[in-house]
Amino acid sequence: MMTRVWTEEQIRSLGTLTDLVTAGSVLGMGRTTSHRLAREGQFPVPVLRHMGRYRVPVARLLDLLGLDRPTARPPGA
Repeated sequence: MMTRVWTEEQIRSLGTLTDLVTAGSVLGMGRTTSHRLAREGQFPVPVLRHMGRYRVPVARLLDLLGLDRPTARPPGA
């Protein structure tokens, strides 16, 4: 199985919230592990549960990965 490698730009483009499986993928986890950890309250970042679905704040993923500060863009970019 090939693991997807996420770039900072791709993670930031997810928006404010993302689904649990995508968040798990960003952290190198599969679907089953992501759901198990969320159920057990052990997912590496806080998980929100709304209407039976898990959502993960992208900002918390960025914090965990040390990418919590926006990247500087050159003037005119």
